[in-house]
Amino acid sequence: MLKDLFRTKPKYVTVRNYREETARQERDERAKKDLPDGLWIKCENCHQIIYHKDLEQNLQVCPKCDYHFRIGAKERLRQLLDESSFEELFADLSPTNPLNFPNYEKRLSKYQKETGLKEGVLTGVGKIEEIPVAIAVMDFFFLGGSMGSVVGEKISNTFEYAAANHLPMITVSASGGARMQEGILSLMQMAKTCQARNLLAEQGLVYISVLTDPTSGGVYASFASQGDINLAEPGAYIGFAGTRVIEQTIRQTLPEGFQKSEFLLQHGVLDLIVHRKEVRKTLARLLRFHQSTERAEANG
Repeated sequence: MLKDLFRTKPKYVTVRNYREETARQERDERAKKDLPDGLWIKCENCHQIIYHKDLEQNLQVCPKCDYHFRIGAKERLRQLLDESSFEELFADLSPTNPLNFPNYEKRLSKYQKETGLKEGVLTGVGKIEEIPVAIAVMDFFFLGGSMGSVVGEKISNTFEYAAANHLPMITVSASGGARMQEGILSLMQMAKTCQARNLLAEQGLVYISVLTDPTSGGVYASFASQGDINLAEPGAYIGFAGTRVIEQTIRQTLPEGFQKSEFLLQHGVLDLIVHRKEVRKTLARLLRFHQSTERAEANG
């Protein structure tokens, strides 16, 4: 036993393993250089490796598990509206730093460059299968889709424009809630957008709200949940407060999938869950139905 403790071990084993490991790493590095960046994407749900062009053709939905990737406002408009029909409204509105929040301007500039947007929402008019609509689409990639004063202003203005021009209204929400950098100026947008939404109701115009992953906080607690018809994509996280906050407040364990769109549909919060490939067709069908109802009412 003592001899085994003091036995000299061969040194060449370590040298050989080191060389093999170095060679393997070099091969891996060469392989990475030969593979263009962004060519493949890993699904966040099933971890399947997907060719990016296949994902684009499938509207950013995993072909294996049907997981709906988050998409930006520009891509959403391309998927929903007739080609070249979108006309942006209120494009001149840009955020400022009313409370002099530290580094807020730098963060805004960063996201403006990354997304190509001035703010976290695109608003305007367009057509869905030749049906004119007013539309507001939020972008989660711009500061988490947070609703500041300019986001609220643009959405409110679009509701008002729809009411003034007798257009149906569609919103597509993707948001983490109110924007803390603007304090009360952000929170007041909840009441402001709801009041503007009421203008459509007064004229009997339809408002369809599409909730995507995630729709939470002040956005969900205001205009996003106030649609005449509330649609959602599969698996979308929807709710006001986070799961952990709710559990800590009520000291109870919440049901599995408590804030997923499927759970909310079962409990009457949503009207319909629609696969991304079917959202455009579903919106067109609902708009035509409402148009026929309006004509019937007009004819007595």
